Amino acid sequence: MASRYDEVYRRSLGDPIGFWAEAAEAIDWERRWDIVRDDSRPPFTRWFVGGMVNTCHNALDRHVAGGRADQVALIYDSPVTATVARYTYRELRDLVALAAGALRALGVGRGDRVLIYLPMIPEAAVAMLACARLGAIHSVVFGGFAPAELAKRMDDARPKLIVSASCGIEVGRVIPYKPLLDEAIRLAHAKPERCLIKQRPQAAAAMTPGLDVDWDAALAAAKPTECVAVAATDPLYIIYTSGTTGVPKGVVRDNGGHLVALAWSMPNVYGVQPGEAWWAASDVGWVVGHSYIVYAPLFHGCTSVLYEGKPVGTPDAGAFWRVIAEHGVVAQFTAPTAFRALKREDPKGEHIGRHDLARFRTLFLAGERADPDTVQWAERVLNRPVLDHWWQTETGWPMAANCVGLGMLPVKHGSPTKPVPGYRIQVVDEQGKDMAAGQIGSIVVKLPLPPGSLPTLWHNDEGFKASYLADFPGFYKTADAGYLDADGYLYVMGRTDDIINVAGHRLSTGAMEEVLSGHRDVAECAVIGVANALKGQVPLGFVVLKAGVNRASEEIAREVVGLVREKIGPVASFRTATVVARLPKTRSGKILRGTMARIADGKPYTTPATIDDPAILDEIAASLATVGYPGKG
Repeated sequence: MASRYDEVYRRSLGDPIGFWAEAAEAIDWERRWDIVRDDSRPPFTRWFVGGMVNTCHNALDRHVAGGRADQVALIYDSPVTATVARYTYRELRDLVALAAGALRALGVGRGDRVLIYLPMIPEAAVAMLACARLGAIHSVVFGGFAPAELAKRMDDARPKLIVSASCGIEVGRVIPYKPLLDEAIRLAHAKPERCLIKQRPQAAAAMTPGLDVDWDAALAAAKPTECVAVAATDPLYIIYTSGTTGVPKGVVRDNGGHLVALAWSMPNVYGVQPGEAWWAASDVGWVVGHSYIVYAPLFHGCTSVLYEGKPVGTPDAGAFWRVIAEHGVVAQFTAPTAFRALKREDPKGEHIGRHDLARFRTLFLAGERADPDTVQWAERVLNRPVLDHWWQTETGWPMAANCVGLGMLPVKHGSPTKPVPGYRIQVVDEQGKDMAAGQIGSIVVKLPLPPGSLPTLWHNDEGFKASYLADFPGFYKTADAGYLDADGYLYVMGRTDDIINVAGHRLSTGAMEEVLSGHRDVAECAVIGVANALKGQVPLGFVVLKAGVNRASEEIAREVVGLVREKIGPVASFRTATVVARLPKTRSGKILRGTMARIADGKPYTTPATIDDPAILDEIAASLATVGYPGKG
């Protein structure tokens, strides 16, 4: 099909009011809006002012009434507990209505905050939707998060209630949550009135009388509760992202704009239709889990998969293909790091042939840069389109993508394609002037942002302006660096902190990683900038090898250094690479390049609260010592 992208994109910028008013017709409104977009208090923008709406109604109740009552809405697939459970739209609506009744009985009402600290179990989605049903504001924190970090979020959101579970389950281990939660409550200044605890059979939690309430007992005693209409501009949720001061930033998402943008994105960006099965392989603790496990697929009448497992190890590198085949998934969204893990464990893609992927159409990658080698590997083994796209916690939905529903554009490896309708993306220098095609600069988005993007930070308008708007007046600062090519394709090369200055030359570590990942033995890699007395900074590479490679590490390190010198040139001053067993990552799969750089420079660092396994940092320090860096000093 010929692409309608150019026509739709032009209209979204030329007539944004008409464009988004038309998109809003896909939503059930209790009261229609008075103003589509209110810019009367710059730089703050509000969408669908005067409208009244309920997010839970649009996710569940309207589909029950509209003929999808017996269609599966949510599939819970948990290889770590050997469980698969399916909930129809009617069953999920009824369960959410009961959960909302239980929350109401515990004093939760419109505008109250509820902190959700749960593993990837159905209760996570149910709790989110129950809050939305009541008009309460949820704040989901990744299950198992460290108590000190959890306490910071409690102090900022000041929740009336916390919903948690007795434990989470990782590969080969059970993680008790209740001791972590109890310690966070002890540390926090803002104490919750009650905690609602889901007891899991793998580890029961000791309950605190007067504070803790059993989830199952509360629902058994509850009465179903109706949907409460709220203002389109009222907050739906707060999600926290790291702040430069060590205080997390509470990104706010409103109800109306969020509904409209996410409902529009499912058919137009992802090309998925009502009734089809969709799988975002993420976690509800991250924005991807909010937008594309719980909300967008249900807004659009799809079947959404909620997966409690890993891409490898539950039980093997065929886990993804088993889920896709078993549940008839037509499109999957996951992080590039998941596919680098698959490439490392199953470089020939042999597990794929053991599963029927006949209904599977498209793989979408996001969360960090998708290096061309990984994308091309996935294309070869899957024989399907593999599409990178780019967005952030703050935007809540894609900023740049190959919009499948509008007709695919030609793929350029290394690029998430072009701006999504609604976003005017530019690349500028430090003075805010446009860079020439192919020149790396700061990626910014022209204000006002489209619906679905953050309107502000929780109780922190000044922090919102300082973090995102002050450096480039009239633009939203993404803090990502990259370039636009002559065809208008965007290339996101990394965070602006990942652009290093080598003897006056601004160089992208992402471009060097692209070269390293092209080596036949390399499964994944990272490049950081480290301090150098002569040149200011020089690059240092880390590579993880594919399974089965048994060549000498020193030989491979010499080869990748040679590749960078060949493809980027001596100007890169890339002279050192080291082979490591694994890279330090957050639980969402982002490589902790900043922490690695501090270790290499011998500077003090704080172990990030989101790190997947803190022991990896000791391994990185030991590797650095072998190539002449101070490590931990």
